[in-house]
Amino acid sequence: MIPQPENNPDSTLRVRLDQFDSRKGLDRGRPRWFEACWYLVKCAFFLSALPWPSALKCTLLRWFGAKVGQGVRIMPRTSIHFPWKLEIGDFCWIGQECEFLNFEPIRLGSHVALAHRVYVATGNHDYKDHTMPYRNASIQIDDGTWVASCTFIGPGVHIGEHCVVTAGSVVNKSVPAWSIVQGIPAMVVRKRVIER
Repeated sequence: MIPQPENNPDSTLRVRLDQFDSRKGLDRGRPRWFEACWYLVKCAFFLSALPWPSALKCTLLRWFGAKVGQGVRIMPRTSIHFPWKLEIGDFCWIGQECEFLNFEPIRLGSHVALAHRVYVATGNHDYKDHTMPYRNASIQIDDGTWVASCTFIGPGVHIGEHCVVTAGSVVNKSVPAWSIVQGIPAMVVRKRVIER
Protein backbone atom coordinates (compact mmCIF):
# COMPACT_ATOMS: atom_id res chain seq x y z
CA MET A 1 0.00 0.00 0.00
CA ILE A 2 1.23 3.49 -0.88
CA PRO A 3 1.42 5.73 2.19
CA GLN A 4 -0.96 8.70 2.13
CA PRO A 5 0.42 12.25 2.47
CA GLU A 6 0.13 13.69 5.96
CA ASN A 7 -1.78 16.73 4.65
CA ASN A 8 -4.55 14.51 3.23
CA PRO A 9 -7.49 14.83 5.67
CA ASP A 10 -9.03 11.57 4.46
CA SER A 11 -6.45 8.82 4.13
CA THR A 12 -9.12 6.50 2.72
CA LEU A 13 -9.41 8.44 -0.56
CA ARG A 14 -8.24 6.53 -3.61
CA VAL A 15 -8.27 7.17 -7.32
CA ARG A 16 -11.50 5.75 -8.72
CA LEU A 17 -11.24 5.51 -12.51
CA ASP A 18 -14.43 3.43 -12.52
CA GLN A 19 -16.19 6.70 -11.61
CA PHE A 20 -14.64 8.64 -14.51
CA ASP A 21 -17.37 10.05 -16.78
CA SER A 22 -16.09 10.50 -20.35
CA ARG A 23 -19.16 12.61 -21.21
CA LYS A 24 -18.49 15.18 -18.50
CA GLY A 25 -16.19 18.08 -19.31
CA LEU A 26 -15.74 17.18 -22.99
CA ASP A 27 -17.73 18.75 -25.80
CA ARG A 28 -17.10 16.45 -28.75
CA GLY A 29 -18.52 19.10 -31.09
CA ARG A 30 -20.21 16.70 -33.51
CA PRO A 31 -22.56 13.70 -33.29
CA ARG A 32 -21.07 10.23 -32.93
CA TRP A 33 -22.04 9.19 -36.49
CA PHE A 34 -20.11 12.19 -37.88
CA GLU A 35 -17.13 11.30 -35.73
CA ALA A 36 -17.31 7.69 -36.97
CA CYS A 37 -17.27 8.91 -40.59
CA TRP A 38 -14.22 11.01 -39.83
CA TYR A 39 -12.47 8.03 -38.24
CA LEU A 40 -12.88 5.98 -41.43
CA VAL A 41 -11.51 8.84 -43.55
CA LYS A 42 -8.65 9.35 -41.08
CA CYS A 43 -7.66 5.67 -41.26
CA ALA A 44 -7.76 5.62 -45.06
CA PHE A 45 -6.07 8.92 -45.90
CA PHE A 46 -4.22 10.28 -42.84
CA LEU A 47 -2.94 7.32 -40.81
CA SER A 48 -1.95 5.50 -43.98
CA ALA A 49 1.70 5.34 -45.03
CA LEU A 50 0.60 6.00 -48.61
CA PRO A 51 1.65 9.47 -49.82
CA TRP A 52 -1.83 10.85 -50.54
CA PRO A 53 -1.59 14.39 -51.96
CA SER A 54 -1.71 17.15 -49.37
CA ALA A 55 -4.33 18.99 -51.41
CA LEU A 56 -6.67 16.00 -51.02
CA LYS A 57 -6.05 15.83 -47.25
CA CYS A 58 -6.70 19.56 -46.88
CA THR A 59 -9.96 19.22 -48.80
CA LEU A 60 -11.05 16.32 -46.58
CA LEU A 61 -10.21 18.32 -43.45
CA ARG A 62 -12.31 21.23 -44.71
CA TRP A 63 -15.23 18.86 -45.40
CA PHE A 64 -15.06 17.83 -41.76
CA GLY A 65 -15.02 21.40 -40.45
CA ALA A 66 -11.33 22.34 -40.20
CA LYS A 67 -10.12 25.76 -41.30
CA VAL A 68 -7.11 25.15 -43.54
CA GLY A 69 -5.16 27.81 -45.42
CA GLN A 70 -3.40 27.57 -48.76
CA GLY A 71 -0.18 25.69 -49.46
CA VAL A 72 -0.44 23.39 -46.42
CA ARG A 73 1.60 20.16 -46.59
CA ILE A 74 0.53 17.15 -44.52
CA MET A 75 2.83 14.14 -44.47
CA PRO A 76 1.67 10.50 -44.00
CA ARG A 77 0.61 8.95 -40.69
CA THR A 78 -0.77 12.17 -39.23
CA SER A 79 -3.49 11.71 -36.59
CA ILE A 80 -6.10 14.41 -36.04
CA HIS A 81 -8.71 13.67 -33.39
CA PHE A 82 -11.41 16.28 -34.15
CA PRO A 83 -10.81 18.19 -37.42
CA TRP A 84 -13.69 20.55 -36.58
CA LYS A 85 -11.50 21.85 -33.73
CA LEU A 86 -8.44 22.51 -35.92
CA GLU A 87 -7.29 25.70 -37.64
CA ILE A 88 -4.16 25.76 -39.84
CA GLY A 89 -2.85 28.93 -41.47
CA ASP A 90 -1.15 29.30 -44.86
CA PHE A 91 1.97 27.39 -45.95
CA CYS A 92 2.29 25.16 -42.89
CA TRP A 93 4.16 21.85 -42.80
CA ILE A 94 2.88 18.91 -40.75
CA GLY A 95 5.52 16.18 -40.53
CA GLN A 96 5.10 12.40 -40.49
CA GLU A 97 3.46 10.84 -37.45
CA CYS A 98 2.35 14.12 -35.90
CA GLU A 99 -0.61 13.79 -33.57
CA PHE A 100 -3.27 16.34 -32.67
CA LEU A 101 -5.25 15.33 -29.58
CA ASN A 102 -7.58 18.29 -29.96
CA PHE A 103 -10.41 17.90 -27.47
CA GLU A 104 -10.21 21.71 -27.47
CA PRO A 105 -9.22 23.95 -30.42
CA ILE A 106 -5.69 23.86 -31.83
CA ARG A 107 -4.70 26.89 -33.91
CA LEU A 108 -1.57 27.06 -36.06
CA GLY A 109 -0.64 30.38 -37.60
CA SER A 110 0.88 30.70 -41.06
CA HIS A 111 4.34 29.31 -41.95
CA VAL A 112 4.37 26.97 -38.95
CA ALA A 113 6.49 23.82 -39.31
CA LEU A 114 5.90 20.76 -37.15
CA ALA A 115 8.63 18.17 -37.69
CA HIS A 116 8.12 14.39 -37.38
CA ARG A 117 6.36 12.93 -34.34
CA VAL A 118 5.26 16.19 -32.73
CA TYR A 119 2.45 15.50 -30.24
CA VAL A 120 0.05 18.41 -29.61
CA ALA A 121 -2.34 17.53 -26.77
CA THR A 122 -5.16 19.72 -25.46
CA GLY A 123 -6.41 16.86 -23.27
CA ASN A 124 -5.60 16.51 -19.60
CA HIS A 125 -7.12 15.30 -16.31
CA ASP A 126 -7.52 16.87 -12.88
CA TYR A 127 -5.39 14.56 -10.73
CA LYS A 128 -6.60 16.30 -7.54
CA ASP A 129 -10.07 14.82 -8.05
CA HIS A 130 -10.40 11.09 -7.35
CA THR A 131 -12.54 10.62 -10.51
CA MET A 132 -9.86 12.24 -12.74
CA PRO A 133 -12.24 14.55 -14.68
CA TYR A 134 -11.11 16.30 -17.85
CA ARG A 135 -9.06 19.48 -17.54
CA ASN A 136 -8.60 20.38 -21.19
CA ALA A 137 -7.34 23.65 -22.70
CA SER A 138 -6.74 24.97 -26.21
CA ILE A 139 -3.31 25.41 -27.85
CA GLN A 140 -2.06 28.14 -30.17
CA ILE A 141 1.17 28.19 -32.18
CA ASP A 142 1.81 31.53 -33.88
CA ASP A 143 3.26 32.43 -37.29
CA GLY A 144 6.74 31.33 -38.32
CA THR A 145 7.37 28.88 -35.49
CA TRP A 146 9.32 25.66 -36.00
CA VAL A 147 8.69 22.75 -33.64
CA ALA A 148 11.39 20.08 -34.01
CA SER A 149 10.92 16.30 -33.93
CA CYS A 150 9.56 14.31 -30.98
CA THR A 151 8.28 17.35 -29.09
CA PHE A 152 5.27 17.36 -26.75
CA ILE A 153 3.09 20.47 -26.46
CA GLY A 154 0.62 20.41 -23.59
CA PRO A 155 -2.79 21.92 -22.84
CA GLY A 156 -3.16 25.68 -22.55
CA VAL A 157 0.20 26.46 -24.21
CA HIS A 158 0.58 29.51 -26.46
CA ILE A 159 3.81 29.59 -28.47
CA GLY A 160 4.54 33.08 -29.77
CA GLU A 161 5.54 33.92 -33.31
CA HIS A 162 8.87 32.89 -34.85
CA CYS A 163 9.91 30.57 -32.01
CA VAL A 164 12.03 27.44 -32.27
CA VAL A 165 11.25 24.45 -30.06
CA THR A 166 14.20 22.06 -30.12
CA ALA A 167 13.87 18.30 -30.62
CA GLY A 168 12.52 16.20 -27.77
CA SER A 169 11.30 19.14 -25.70
CA VAL A 170 8.25 19.09 -23.42
CA VAL A 171 6.42 22.41 -23.61
CA ASN A 172 3.95 22.81 -20.76
CA LYS A 173 4.06 26.61 -20.36
CA SER A 174 3.53 29.41 -22.86
CA VAL A 175 6.53 30.70 -24.81
CA PRO A 176 7.18 34.38 -25.70
CA ALA A 177 7.72 35.37 -29.34
CA TRP A 178 11.15 35.01 -30.95
CA SER A 179 12.36 32.51 -28.35
CA ILE A 180 14.37 29.32 -28.66
CA VAL A 181 13.25 26.79 -26.07
CA GLN A 182 14.58 23.36 -25.19
CA GLY A 183 14.48 20.71 -22.52
CA ILE A 184 12.16 18.84 -20.20
CA PRO A 185 10.42 20.99 -19.17
CA ALA A 186 11.20 23.39 -22.01
CA MET A 187 12.86 26.65 -21.03
CA VAL A 188 13.90 29.72 -23.02
CA VAL A 189 17.63 29.43 -23.77
CA ARG A 190 18.04 32.48 -26.00
CA LYS A 191 16.31 34.79 -28.45
CA ARG A 192 15.94 33.71 -32.06
CA VAL A 193 17.89 35.87 -34.51
CA ILE A 194 17.38 35.49 -38.26
CA GLU A 195 20.38 36.56 -40.31
CA ARG A 196 19.59 37.90 -43.74
